[in-house]
This record gives sequence, structure tokens and C-alpha cells, in this order.
Amino acid sequence: MANNDLSLIKRISAPTPRIFKITRNVGLSLAAIGGAIIAAPAMPLVLANIAGYLTVAGAVMTTISQIAVEGN
Repeated sequence: MANNDLSLIKRISAPTPRIFKITRNVGLSLAAIGGAIIAAPAMPLVLANIAGYLTVAGAVMTTISQIAVEGN
């Protein structure tokens, strides 16, 4: 089956290349760190903004890395 013919569900459940597994884990870590900083009480506004960017960047990295599939 060619990679261009995969539906979204099949693409997500297909095997992921090693480099994208590493990238996915880094993205998950960034999102978790950003979420933890956002949840902390009484922090400066600059730190909250940086944490928001970390969370978004981590979520995007994770999503893009998860839908990458190995070529045949």
C-alpha cells in the first residue's frame, strides 16, 4: 500500500520511524513542562507566556511526529 493512500486512522496506527519517535517524546516533554509551569501559582507574566509557547510547540511536535510513517 502506498503511503499516499493511507487514511488518517491508518496513518496514526502505522509504524513510526525511530527519529520521529524521539521527536514525539521530546514534544511530549515540552508540553508537559509548559503545562506544569502554567499550572504553578503566582508566576510572572513572561514565564506564563513562555510556558504557553512551550505547550503549543510540544503539542505540534507530537502531532506531526505521530502521523509520520515508515516508507516501504
